[in-house]
Amino acid sequence: MAADIDEITITETKTETDLDTPWNVVVYDDPVNLMNFVTLVFKRVFGYPQEKAEMHMMEVHKNGKSVLWNGAREKAEFYVQQLQSHQLLAAMKKA
Repeated sequence: MAADIDEITITETKTETDLDTPWNVVVYDDPVNLMNFVTLVFKRVFGYPQEKAEMHMMEVHKNGKSVLWNGAREKAEFYVQQLQSHQLLAAMKKA
């Protein structure tokens, strides 16, 4: 006795607003990396000038996190990967 099996196809579509949703790149404080190293990574990854990189580093140090960048998902994923490759605790969150 053969059972009839109905095939169900689920199609996931992304709306224009999903694709346009800005993403934040967030770095979290950790007990391992030195402040000078974190500042250097921010300068290298984002091209920030010394003052801006230090400001974000101090925000991470004092508040436990800092939003370093905001924009398109693909670019946010790239930045998070770059930060993680330098052993920083980084994630992306919907803005």
